[in-house]
Amino acid sequence: MIADYNQMNGIALAYIGDAVYEVYVRRHLLQQGLTKPTKLHHLATRYVSAKAQAFLVGEMEKQNLLTETELEYFHRGRNAKSHTSAKNTSVMTYRISTGFEALFGYLYLSEQKQRLDELAAWCIKTVEEGNLNNGSKAK
Repeated sequence: MIADYNQMNGIALAYIGDAVYEVYVRRHLLQQGLTKPTKLHHLATRYVSAKAQAFLVGEMEKQNLLTETELEYFHRGRNAKSHTSAKNTSVMTYRISTGFEALFGYLYLSEQKQRLDELAAWCIKTVEEGNLNNGSKAK
């Protein structure tokens, strides 16, 4: 184990959670038979952007998908004081996406692989079916 995830701040959890979720997305795209780096990068951003992650959190809340503990770790990330600023998105969207990443960091560091697999698959499916407020589907 790297460190005690219970003692980690939300930014540290989000740091590892960002990478963990990105691996799920990249593996998914490769499994679709995509191999061109530019196309892969462009498609990946539809899943991992702050806007997409904030959308996913909203859908999780609507469906009551997260446990109380998972919500606590989401809030730890969302409420963390970050010294970086949001690029191409609102501060609130950026903070929600940090919470999303902190949730994935918590699940990874607490070795909840089955739950991580389940949530990542749900997120990928939801992005592919969802509208993300821009009228296009991520296909």
